[in-house]
Amino acid sequence: MDRRLKIVLSVRLFTDEKCFGPGVAALLHRVNQLHSLRSAAMDMSMAYSKAWTIVKNAERELGFKLLDSTTGGRHGGGAVLTAEGRALLEAYDGYCAALRREADALYDQYFGSLS
Repeated sequence: MDRRLKIVLSVRLFTDEKCFGPGVAALLHRVNQLHSLRSAAMDMSMAYSKAWTIVKNAERELGFKLLDSTTGGRHGGGAVLTAEGRALLEAYDGYCAALRREADALYDQYFGSLS
C-alpha cells in the first residue's frame, strides 16, 4: 500500500451545467484512436447509449458538435472529431498538463517536507 501524500486534480468545464471533463476527454481520445463511438464505448466498458448521451449533453452545453458520425452500411460507420472538438480536446489536454506542472511545484513548496 502506498501511503505517500499526493495531490489529485480534476478539471471540469461548466456553462450553466457541467459540460466537459476527464470522462468526456477520455471518450473523445478513444474515438480519435478507434474512429468509432461504439468501439470507444466498448473499450471503456461503457454502454453505447451512455457514451452517446455523454457526447450529446456535452455538445448541447458547449453549443457545438464534438463528433461527426456516419451510420453503418456497406463501408461501415464511424466517428471523427470535429475541428471544434479537436481544438477543445487539445486545449483541455494542454491546460491540464500546465496545471499539473504548476500543481506539482506548489505541492513541493507546501507539502514537500511531509512527503
